[in-house]
Amino acid sequence: MPRRTVSVLILYNQPLQSDGKGSPAFVESQAGVLDEVRAVAEACRALCVSYDTGLVRRFDDVAEVLAGSDHDVVFNLVEGFEHQPELACHVPSLAAAFGKACTGNETPGLLLSLDKGVSKAVLRAAGLPCPAGVVVEPGQSVRRSSLFDGPYIVKPLSADASEGIDNAAIVRSKGPRLTAAVARVHEQFAQAALVEQFIEGRELNISVISRNGRAEVLPPAEIDFSAFGPDQPRIVGYDAKWRSDSFEYNNTPRIIPAPLSRRLAAEIRRLAPAACKALGCTDYCRVDFRVDRSNRPFIIEVNANPDISPDAGFAAALSAAGIAYRQFVRLAIDNALARRAQAMPRKPKAGRKAAAVAAPGSTGESAAIIRRPRASDRGAVMAFLARSRLFRPGELDVAREVFDEALTAGPQGHYQSFVVESDGQTLGWVCWGPTPCTVATCDLYWIAVAPEARQRGLGRALIAFAERGIAAAGKSLVVVETSGRPAYEPARAFYAAVGYEPAATIADFYGPGDPKLIFTKRLSATGG
Repeated sequence: MPRRTVSVLILYNQPLQSDGKGSPAFVESQAGVLDEVRAVAEACRALCVSYDTGLVRRFDDVAEVLAGSDHDVVFNLVEGFEHQPELACHVPSLAAAFGKACTGNETPGLLLSLDKGVSKAVLRAAGLPCPAGVVVEPGQSVRRSSLFDGPYIVKPLSADASEGIDNAAIVRSKGPRLTAAVARVHEQFAQAALVEQFIEGRELNISVISRNGRAEVLPPAEIDFSAFGPDQPRIVGYDAKWRSDSFEYNNTPRIIPAPLSRRLAAEIRRLAPAACKALGCTDYCRVDFRVDRSNRPFIIEVNANPDISPDAGFAAALSAAGIAYRQFVRLAIDNALARRAQAMPRKPKAGRKAAAVAAPGSTGESAAIIRRPRASDRGAVMAFLARSRLFRPGELDVAREVFDEALTAGPQGHYQSFVVESDGQTLGWVCWGPTPCTVATCDLYWIAVAPEARQRGLGRALIAFAERGIAAAGKSLVVVETSGRPAYEPARAFYAAVGYEPAATIADFYGPGDPKLIFTKRLSATGG
């Protein structure tokens, strides 16, 4: 059957230019997007796919361009905007709002992978190996007493393309050089610095694509540092990636496929797609690893929507796998169309068992099932908690501990933990337990729904289910604690909408200007 004709808009940002004031406008990496545009356009011509290109200079331009476009698919090559690089992560959501399919990873995965601090917390919560690290906010300094042993690598928290990474980013021990490296990030990037344990050893790049709904790991690549002197840090910094006249650029060739032991190769092939899944990255990615001298791999970064220009590592991995570049472009377009089709409302499936519950007010969607969690749900729960961007890394660690304790203890334990599942996806979590030293009071510890599944009534279904369970246990008062920060306003509105009343406020409980708000609800004998 002939393939339906589709039209593609290749959307890309205006590469940033130096501001002439000495600030580090990394013009080489910014200009790389033009190579990507040319390569995708050439592939579309070879595929006989109709396409146009769309240039956006500011985030506000995106909606204007999409509103005037009649294309089926947005081929998303937008990498950032001046002073607001993180806004590029919202392009897929805007495309969806205009009814268009969008290539690459979706907004939650892009946001989560961009923030190196939160993404590492999620990866660790999913049981995946990462170097130790600490985030140092602007205006703060490193607390030496609580810092792990060196050596360290210091980099911007939310930058990519190795911007801000050079030999000065590697610091061997605590002291003035570490303080200076952190201050440099604060001053040059106006953002937090990530101080991370530097893993001395090999560097591997593992590209992952989605094909037929499954993650496929491409041949691994290793960076060859053999030309580096004994005192030169073996890193792929900004010069190595972008400055063609530098020693690093000319002496960091790729070895692909990398010569790995059978055990290490198998471990890498397990970890790379697991890392993508934990961060909610469902399309093409590159996962960077360091391998220490004991042959243990550590995840350095998950690059959602990595550089796909013909000279980049991702294209080299495609070639090593025997996948032509135009085949990859076709795959990216097909994946985007498949995700859009999957997101469209569907009719309810016939023959659902009585264990399924309909989300209140939902129509035209499959019923949801609320059940006890399994170990396989942990990654999904931790990922959507992180994608909400409401919780600090320490709070995510607590969530994982609670989830695991409930999983281990089962129904007889303190924590009563349930997830909501729809069409095979874990989309929400609720957890409650009796308040110590009380007779009839319960704490609602956690309730969360994946950002992409909100407005479907799943939160209401979960809290109603929890209240029935609490009432069945002979409890009549439910206590909820939440933050007073503006970001939590939707959560507070939700509690009010389902009958919870404000009971108390503790100023500055979570931090300066971040009060604890306590809500309560009295239940009838049947709950609610």
